[in-house]
Amino acid sequence: MKLAILYRGSLSSCNYGCEYCPFAKHHETRAEHERDARALTRFIDWVAGRVNDQISVFFTPWGEALIRQRYQQALIRLSNMPHVDRATIQTNLSSRLAWVDDCDKSKLALWTTYHPSETTRAKFVAKCLELDRRKVRFSVGVVGLTEHADEIERLRQELPDHIYLWINAYKRVDRYYDSGHLARFQAIDPLFPINNQRHPSLEKACRTGESVISVNEDGVIRRCHFIKTPIGNLYDPDFEQVLQPRLCTHQTCGCHIGYVHLDDLGLSAVFGNGILERIPSEPLWLRSQLGDDTH
Repeated sequence: MKLAILYRGSLSSCNYGCEYCPFAKHHETRAEHERDARALTRFIDWVAGRVNDQISVFFTPWGEALIRQRYQQALIRLSNMPHVDRATIQTNLSSRLAWVDDCDKSKLALWTTYHPSETTRAKFVAKCLELDRRKVRFSVGVVGLTEHADEIERLRQELPDHIYLWINAYKRVDRYYDSGHLARFQAIDPLFPINNQRHPSLEKACRTGESVISVNEDGVIRRCHFIKTPIGNLYDPDFEQVLQPRLCTHQTCGCHIGYVHLDDLGLSAVFGNGILERIPSEPLWLRSQLGDDTH
Protein backbone atom coordinates (compact mmCIF):
# COMPACT_ATOMS: atom_id res chain seq x y z
CA MET A 1 0.00 0.00 0.00
CA LYS A 2 1.19 3.51 -0.86
CA LEU A 3 -0.33 6.15 1.40
CA ALA A 4 0.22 9.84 2.15
CA ILE A 5 -0.92 10.96 5.60
CA LEU A 6 -1.61 14.57 6.57
CA TYR A 7 -1.16 14.46 10.33
CA ARG A 8 -2.58 17.22 12.50
CA GLY A 9 -2.23 16.64 16.23
CA SER A 10 -3.62 18.70 19.07
CA LEU A 11 -0.74 21.21 19.09
CA SER A 12 -2.18 24.67 18.49
CA SER A 13 0.39 27.14 19.79
CA CYS A 14 2.70 29.38 17.81
CA ASN A 15 5.52 31.80 18.45
CA TYR A 16 4.01 34.14 15.84
CA GLY A 17 0.77 36.11 16.00
CA CYS A 18 -0.14 36.93 12.40
CA GLU A 19 -3.42 38.88 12.25
CA TYR A 20 -4.61 37.03 9.14
CA CYS A 21 -4.05 33.60 10.67
CA PRO A 22 -7.02 31.94 12.42
CA PHE A 23 -4.75 29.35 14.04
CA ALA A 24 -2.29 29.27 16.90
CA LYS A 25 -4.05 31.65 19.27
CA HIS A 26 -3.76 29.16 22.13
CA HIS A 27 -0.99 28.57 24.64
CA GLU A 28 -0.81 24.96 25.74
CA THR A 29 -0.52 23.82 29.30
CA ARG A 30 2.04 21.18 30.23
CA ALA A 31 -0.74 18.60 30.24
CA GLU A 32 -1.76 19.57 26.71
CA HIS A 33 1.83 19.30 25.49
CA GLU A 34 2.09 15.87 27.07
CA ARG A 35 -1.11 14.78 25.36
CA ASP A 36 0.21 15.92 22.00
CA ALA A 37 3.54 14.17 22.63
CA ARG A 38 1.83 10.87 23.49
CA ALA A 39 -0.31 11.04 20.37
CA LEU A 40 2.69 11.90 18.20
CA THR A 41 4.72 8.99 19.59
CA ARG A 42 1.82 6.63 18.99
CA PHE A 43 1.56 7.79 15.39
CA ILE A 44 5.29 7.50 14.68
CA ASP A 45 5.31 4.02 16.25
CA TRP A 46 2.40 3.07 13.99
CA VAL A 47 4.30 4.23 10.90
CA ALA A 48 7.36 2.31 12.07
CA GLY A 49 5.33 -0.88 12.10
CA ARG A 50 4.05 -0.52 8.52
CA VAL A 51 7.20 -1.99 7.02
CA ASN A 52 5.38 -3.50 4.04
CA ASP A 53 3.86 -0.18 2.98
CA GLN A 54 5.17 3.01 1.39
CA ILE A 55 4.22 5.86 3.69
CA SER A 56 4.62 9.62 3.30
CA VAL A 57 3.87 11.95 6.21
CA PHE A 58 3.01 15.63 6.00
CA PHE A 59 2.63 17.46 9.34
CA THR A 60 0.12 20.31 9.02
CA PRO A 61 -0.08 21.67 12.58
CA TRP A 62 -2.43 24.40 13.75
CA GLY A 63 0.62 26.19 15.14
CA GLU A 64 4.40 26.08 14.84
CA ALA A 65 5.65 22.57 15.58
CA LEU A 66 9.36 22.73 14.77
CA ILE A 67 10.12 24.84 17.82
CA ARG A 68 9.17 21.66 19.72
CA GLN A 69 11.94 19.08 19.90
CA ARG A 70 9.43 16.23 19.66
CA TYR A 71 8.56 17.20 16.10
CA GLN A 72 12.20 17.51 15.11
CA GLN A 73 12.78 14.01 16.49
CA ALA A 74 9.69 12.74 14.70
CA LEU A 75 11.06 13.91 11.35
CA ILE A 76 14.47 12.44 12.12
CA ARG A 77 12.92 9.11 12.97
CA LEU A 78 10.49 9.06 10.04
CA SER A 79 13.03 10.06 7.42
CA ASN A 80 15.33 7.25 8.51
CA MET A 81 12.68 4.55 8.12
CA PRO A 82 13.35 2.57 4.91
CA HIS A 83 9.65 2.34 4.01
CA VAL A 84 8.96 6.09 4.42
CA ASP A 85 9.07 7.97 1.13
CA ARG A 86 8.73 11.54 2.43
CA ALA A 87 8.70 13.33 5.80
CA THR A 88 7.43 16.89 5.47
CA ILE A 89 6.17 19.69 7.70
CA GLN A 90 4.73 23.19 7.43
CA THR A 91 6.89 25.68 9.35
CA ASN A 92 7.63 29.37 9.78
CA LEU A 93 11.33 28.40 9.84
CA SER A 94 12.03 30.08 13.17
CA SER A 95 13.60 27.02 14.82
CA ARG A 96 17.26 26.07 14.88
CA LEU A 97 18.21 23.78 12.01
CA ALA A 98 21.11 21.60 13.17
CA TRP A 99 18.69 18.71 13.71
CA VAL A 100 18.19 18.28 9.96
CA ASP A 101 21.66 16.71 9.70
CA ASP A 102 20.34 13.67 11.55
CA CYS A 103 17.66 13.16 8.89
CA ASP A 104 17.82 11.25 5.64
CA LYS A 105 17.78 14.36 3.47
CA SER A 106 16.65 12.43 0.42
CA LYS A 107 13.31 12.10 2.22
CA LEU A 108 13.09 15.26 4.32
CA ALA A 109 11.35 18.33 2.87
CA LEU A 110 10.04 21.55 4.41
CA TRP A 111 7.09 23.72 3.44
CA THR A 112 8.24 27.09 4.81
CA THR A 113 6.31 30.33 5.08
CA TYR A 114 7.54 33.90 5.42
CA HIS A 115 5.49 36.23 7.65
CA PRO A 116 6.65 39.84 7.12
CA SER A 117 4.84 41.10 10.22
CA GLU A 118 6.62 38.61 12.49
CA THR A 119 10.24 38.49 11.32
CA THR A 120 12.62 40.34 9.04
CA ARG A 121 13.35 39.31 5.49
CA ALA A 122 17.06 39.16 6.33
CA LYS A 123 16.50 36.64 9.13
CA PHE A 124 14.16 34.50 7.05
CA VAL A 125 16.41 34.47 3.99
CA ALA A 126 19.38 33.56 6.20
CA LYS A 127 17.45 30.49 7.38
CA CYS A 128 16.63 29.59 3.77
CA LEU A 129 20.28 29.86 2.78
CA GLU A 130 21.20 27.67 5.75
CA LEU A 131 18.70 25.03 4.63
CA ASP A 132 20.17 25.21 1.15
CA ARG A 133 23.71 24.77 2.48
CA ARG A 134 22.54 21.79 4.49
CA LYS A 135 21.04 20.37 1.27
CA VAL A 136 17.45 20.22 2.49
CA ARG A 137 14.66 20.44 -0.09
CA PHE A 138 12.14 23.17 0.67
CA SER A 139 9.65 25.57 -0.81
CA VAL A 140 8.96 29.11 0.40
CA GLY A 141 5.55 30.70 0.63
CA VAL A 142 3.90 33.92 1.67
CA VAL A 143 0.33 35.16 1.95
CA GLY A 144 -0.38 37.42 -1.00
CA LEU A 145 -1.44 40.58 0.79
CA THR A 146 -1.22 43.52 -1.59
CA GLU A 147 0.55 45.67 1.00
CA HIS A 148 3.33 43.07 0.98
CA ALA A 149 3.80 43.05 -2.81
CA ASP A 150 7.10 44.96 -2.73
CA GLU A 151 8.37 42.75 0.08
CA ILE A 152 7.43 39.59 -1.82
CA GLU A 153 9.30 40.81 -4.91
CA ARG A 154 12.39 41.54 -2.82
CA LEU A 155 12.13 38.08 -1.25
CA ARG A 156 12.13 36.52 -4.70
CA GLN A 157 15.24 38.49 -5.62
CA GLU A 158 17.12 37.35 -2.51
CA LEU A 159 16.23 33.65 -2.65
CA PRO A 160 18.33 31.26 -4.74
CA ASP A 161 16.88 30.88 -8.22
CA HIS A 162 16.15 27.18 -7.76
CA ILE A 163 13.88 27.73 -4.74
CA TYR A 164 10.18 27.89 -5.56
CA LEU A 165 8.37 30.87 -4.05
CA TRP A 166 4.62 30.31 -3.97
CA ILE A 167 2.00 32.91 -3.09
CA ASN A 168 -1.18 32.00 -1.25
CA ALA A 169 -4.01 34.14 -2.57
CA TYR A 170 -5.94 36.16 -0.02
CA LYS A 171 -9.50 34.96 -0.64
CA ARG A 172 -11.36 36.53 2.28
CA VAL A 173 -12.15 39.60 0.17
CA ASP A 174 -13.90 39.16 -3.17
CA ARG A 175 -11.99 40.57 -6.15
CA TYR A 176 -9.18 41.50 -3.82
CA TYR A 177 -6.56 41.88 -6.57
CA ASP A 178 -6.49 44.42 -9.37
CA SER A 179 -4.86 43.59 -12.69
CA GLY A 180 -1.55 45.07 -11.63
CA HIS A 181 -1.20 42.89 -8.56
CA LEU A 182 -2.34 39.82 -10.46
CA ALA A 183 0.42 40.38 -13.00
CA ARG A 184 3.07 41.02 -10.33
CA PHE A 185 2.20 37.90 -8.36
CA GLN A 186 1.96 35.67 -11.41
CA ALA A 187 5.40 36.86 -12.52
CA ILE A 188 6.74 35.49 -9.22
CA ASP A 189 4.55 32.38 -8.98
CA PRO A 190 3.21 31.04 -12.29
CA LEU A 191 0.79 28.85 -10.32
CA PHE A 192 -0.75 31.82 -8.49
CA PRO A 193 -3.81 31.97 -10.83
CA ILE A 194 -4.62 28.38 -9.85
CA ASN A 195 -4.49 29.25 -6.16
CA ASN A 196 -6.45 32.45 -6.65
CA GLN A 197 -9.78 30.70 -7.12
CA ARG A 198 -12.12 28.24 -5.52
CA HIS A 199 -12.23 25.22 -7.79
CA PRO A 200 -15.58 23.55 -8.49
CA SER A 201 -15.23 20.17 -6.82
CA LEU A 202 -18.68 18.72 -6.14
CA GLU A 203 -18.86 15.10 -7.30
CA LYS A 204 -15.40 15.32 -8.84
CA ALA A 205 -12.81 12.58 -8.41
CA CYS A 206 -10.22 13.27 -5.72
CA ARG A 207 -7.43 11.08 -4.40
CA THR A 208 -8.21 12.01 -0.80
CA GLY A 209 -9.77 9.13 1.07
CA GLU A 210 -7.98 6.65 -1.17
CA SER A 211 -4.24 7.34 -1.36
CA VAL A 212 -4.20 10.54 0.73
CA ILE A 213 -5.84 10.89 4.14
CA SER A 214 -6.07 13.32 7.04
CA VAL A 215 -5.43 11.93 10.54
CA ASN A 216 -5.84 13.62 13.93
CA GLU A 217 -4.22 12.91 17.28
CA ASP A 218 -6.70 10.13 18.07
CA GLY A 219 -6.15 8.39 14.75
CA VAL A 220 -9.48 9.52 13.33
CA ILE A 221 -9.30 9.39 9.54
CA ARG A 222 -10.98 11.96 7.34
CA ARG A 223 -10.65 12.31 3.60
CA CYS A 224 -8.99 15.69 4.00
CA HIS A 225 -8.86 18.58 6.43
CA PHE A 226 -11.93 20.18 4.84
CA ILE A 227 -14.46 17.34 4.84
CA LYS A 228 -15.18 16.73 8.49
CA THR A 229 -16.99 13.39 8.26
CA PRO A 230 -14.80 10.61 9.74
CA ILE A 231 -14.33 7.53 7.58
CA GLY A 232 -12.39 5.32 10.01
CA ASN A 233 -9.53 5.13 12.48
CA LEU A 234 -5.88 4.59 11.63
CA TYR A 235 -5.38 2.32 14.60
CA ASP A 236 -8.12 -0.15 13.66
CA PRO A 237 -6.53 -3.43 12.48
CA ASP A 238 -8.47 -3.34 9.21
CA PHE A 239 -8.35 0.41 8.58
CA GLU A 240 -7.32 -0.16 4.93
CA GLN A 241 -10.88 -1.13 4.12
CA VAL A 242 -11.96 2.51 4.33
CA LEU A 243 -9.51 3.55 1.59
CA GLN A 244 -11.48 3.78 -1.61
CA PRO A 245 -12.19 6.20 -4.47
CA ARG A 246 -14.68 8.89 -3.53
CA LEU A 247 -16.20 11.95 -5.19
CA CYS A 248 -15.88 15.30 -3.45
CA THR A 249 -18.90 16.38 -1.39
CA HIS A 250 -18.03 20.10 -1.25
CA GLN A 251 -19.12 22.66 -3.81
CA THR A 252 -15.62 24.13 -4.12
CA CYS A 253 -12.06 23.61 -2.91
CA GLY A 254 -9.85 26.65 -2.39
CA CYS A 255 -6.83 25.41 -0.44
CA HIS A 256 -3.72 23.99 -2.11
CA ILE A 257 -3.47 20.97 0.19
CA GLY A 258 -6.98 20.03 -0.91
CA TYR A 259 -7.38 20.90 -4.59
CA VAL A 260 -3.92 19.61 -5.50
CA HIS A 261 -5.41 16.11 -5.22
CA LEU A 262 -8.36 16.74 -7.58
CA ASP A 263 -7.86 14.54 -10.62
CA ASP A 264 -9.20 16.96 -13.21
CA LEU A 265 -6.69 19.71 -12.33
CA GLY A 266 -3.77 17.47 -13.28
CA LEU A 267 -1.50 18.94 -10.60
CA SER A 268 0.05 15.60 -9.71
CA ALA A 269 1.90 15.89 -13.02
CA VAL A 270 3.08 19.40 -12.10
CA PHE A 271 4.35 18.52 -8.62
CA GLY A 272 5.28 14.85 -8.99
CA ASN A 273 7.10 13.60 -5.89
CA GLY A 274 7.12 17.13 -4.47
CA ILE A 275 3.36 17.35 -4.08
CA LEU A 276 3.37 17.36 -0.27
CA GLU A 277 6.09 19.98 0.14
CA ARG A 278 4.70 22.09 -2.73
CA ILE A 279 7.73 21.87 -5.00
CA PRO A 280 6.99 21.51 -8.73
CA SER A 281 8.94 18.90 -10.66
CA GLU A 282 10.23 21.57 -13.07
CA PRO A 283 11.27 25.17 -12.29
CA LEU A 284 8.17 26.82 -13.77
CA TRP A 285 9.08 30.12 -12.13
CA LEU A 286 12.40 30.29 -13.98
CA ARG A 287 10.69 29.71 -17.30
CA SER A 288 8.29 32.51 -16.41
CA GLN A 289 11.11 34.91 -15.65
CA LEU A 290 12.80 33.99 -18.92
CA GLY A 291 9.61 34.67 -20.86
CA ASP A 292 9.18 31.08 -22.03
CA ASP A 293 5.44 30.64 -22.65
CA THR A 294 5.72 27.28 -24.40
CA HIS A 295 4.35 25.37 -21.38
